[in-house]
Amino acid sequence: MPGEYDRIDDAAGRVLGTPVQNLARAAAFVLTVYILSTAGFMAEGWSLGDATYMVTVTIFSVGYGEVHPLDTTWLRGLTMATIVLGCTGMIFFTGALVQVFAHYQIRNILGIDRMQSQIERLTDHAIICGYGRIGKQLAIELQRARTPYIILDRNPAKLAEAEGCGHLTLKGDATDEATLRAVGIDRARVLATVLPDDALNVFITLSARNLNPRLEIIARGEYPSTEGKLIHAGADKVVLPTHIGAERIAELILYPTTAKFLGEAPQVRDLKRGLHDFGLEIEAVTVPAKSALAGATVGEAERRGNGGFFVVQIDRHNGSSYVHPAEDVKIEAGDTIVLVLRGSRVSAGSIFTQTRQAMKTGRSYL
Repeated sequence: MPGEYDRIDDAAGRVLGTPVQNLARAAAFVLTVYILSTAGFMAEGWSLGDATYMVTVTIFSVGYGEVHPLDTTWLRGLTMATIVLGCTGMIFFTGALVQVFAHYQIRNILGIDRMQSQIERLTDHAIICGYGRIGKQLAIELQRARTPYIILDRNPAKLAEAEGCGHLTLKGDATDEATLRAVGIDRARVLATVLPDDALNVFITLSARNLNPRLEIIARGEYPSTEGKLIHAGADKVVLPTHIGAERIAELILYPTTAKFLGEAPQVRDLKRGLHDFGLEIEAVTVPAKSALAGATVGEAERRGNGGFFVVQIDRHNGSSYVHPAEDVKIEAGDTIVLVLRGSRVSAGSIFTQTRQAMKTGRSYL
């Protein structure tokens, strides 16, 4: 995997240096030996051409013969030093050159350079920390919306699955600040940490907020008690999947008519999306026979909702409809009421499903 190769490559680089650094060091060593040896031969009265030729054939181990007799202790010692240091330097240089070729060839095969180039081009993007159930769905939605994003996870199997779906990924630990820098957190617009571990989400939130104070951070919390910790750590929004799941079930109970009445036509989806951008939702509810609002006017219903909703359409069971009904239009049992909500969907729906309270008159109830 590219991420694993990068980890090994970084560790080796810290100990031995990068392939390019090794090549530069080897070249500098050979050049130093070359210059000093040439200067040594010239000190014995050799010309620059003769000295350069002698050092060249010695370092490359060609062995064409001496240009001049090596009849002094200095010349013999200088020649032996040139052979030992020069040949060693050339071996080092050749090895470093092969290392450079192999390094970039492997990176090209694994697609690391291409991936890194894509990451470097990201700007105003989203960072998804964790490719679990929520991370998968989030990536799909962002992909559909053509919003730039990158997935960060340390599980090779999950990353392989993500790459197979066409997602841009990076293998790494999201709690590591160096990893967050590698995915361009300084250029990102939003970070979503959706790991199933509250402690890790808190730590990632702290690190991300420290690296980019302007970043919008959306964090997942498993327990309601974690919400305050995530907000304190720097999260702008906290999502509690368990709470959302329970709320959604409650909505299905309170608004069983919505799917049947509104359907899932493209126009309806566009309407819902447009309303959602303004913090509004659209739902349909059928008024039960014993509803507390049966017989009340539209104005009375909206006042009981304290501004949490307003009625945009009433469909009678006899087939008649009221679009944008006036405040004095009465709500009858069996009516399908189309609501635009701007508060809690559960609270608004419960107003219509509440049963009428019996009123005591003397010894009986009405």
